[in-house]
Amino acid sequence: MNTRRQILVRGLLATIASIGLWPASQVFAQTQNWPNKAIKIIVPYPTAGVSDTIVRMLAERLTAVLGQPVVVENRAGAGGTLGMDMVARALPDGYTLGFAAISPLTLNPHVMKVPYDALKDFAPIGSAMYSPIYLLATPKFKGKTFEDVIAMSRANPGSITVATSGYGTVGHIMLEQLNKKAGITLTHIPYKGGAQISTDALGGQFDLMFANPYANLNALIEQGKLNPLAVGSPNRLANLPQMRTFAELGLPEVNLTSLFGFFAPGGTPVEIINKLNAEINKVLNEPDTQARVKKVENLVITSSPAEFAATIKQEFAANARIVKEADIKAE
Repeated sequence: MNTRRQILVRGLLATIASIGLWPASQVFAQTQNWPNKAIKIIVPYPTAGVSDTIVRMLAERLTAVLGQPVVVENRAGAGGTLGMDMVARALPDGYTLGFAAISPLTLNPHVMKVPYDALKDFAPIGSAMYSPIYLLATPKFKGKTFEDVIAMSRANPGSITVATSGYGTVGHIMLEQLNKKAGITLTHIPYKGGAQISTDALGGQFDLMFANPYANLNALIEQGKLNPLAVGSPNRLANLPQMRTFAELGLPEVNLTSLFGFFAPGGTPVEIINKLNAEINKVLNEPDTQARVKKVENLVITSSPAEFAATIKQEFAANARIVKEADIKAE
């Protein structure tokens, strides 16, 4: 297990210090002097999607406030599992972080085999934003409204195809909940991330799509190339007031959102976690940052490491119930 490896690493450092090969003061100094080299943020999704767009903006600001380069590396696959496994396997020294939705930790373990312990192999740093999830119609779809989706699917079960950013993602769960609660059959088309979905949507590769908002996607909606049918969000969106929430449509179980945040490998010193949390929260609370996040219909949400960890545990338990009730089989 990654947790065991991290414990061994920390134990080895302590042993080295205790026998004088590496003075305890030097181990302490490493934590106190952090950061003294470049920091890498792994994003477990493709480029150009909502997470990639936002984290690159945040990385630019963090480079300025931390005084060291903060670089972003995309490692997409398996609904975020591949990239987050890289985070879990990294040295717990504060120089490799992850930025992702919480679903690779709270949802993926219930629907697929994952190589990490979601509650032990990561050190949650703090939440960053929540992102609504659109249900959009592509040019291939012959209907105009959400009610058309229901009617057409009941008339011809399985004929309507729906793309999501991957098996085990929140969009996938929303699709399964929609099928179950509305008594319909929509056919799932899983991708490896959100960016390619937009391109294929315009090419008529599927009828509908679940997707988080980001600048390019919002532009396609404004241009009339994608038709907004519904949204997973606590309230209607200011820029798309005509798009009803799933709760308004009588489907509160489908009314989900994506919560994004920062993670470090389990075993990362608490001093580094706390410093990261403080600096990230400062950046997130800057008016310019909040305006840029809100511009693409996302909302900044900050938290302490403990609060973020508690949310992850709660969502882990809640998703276990959702997956069981929706009868979603492990991949």
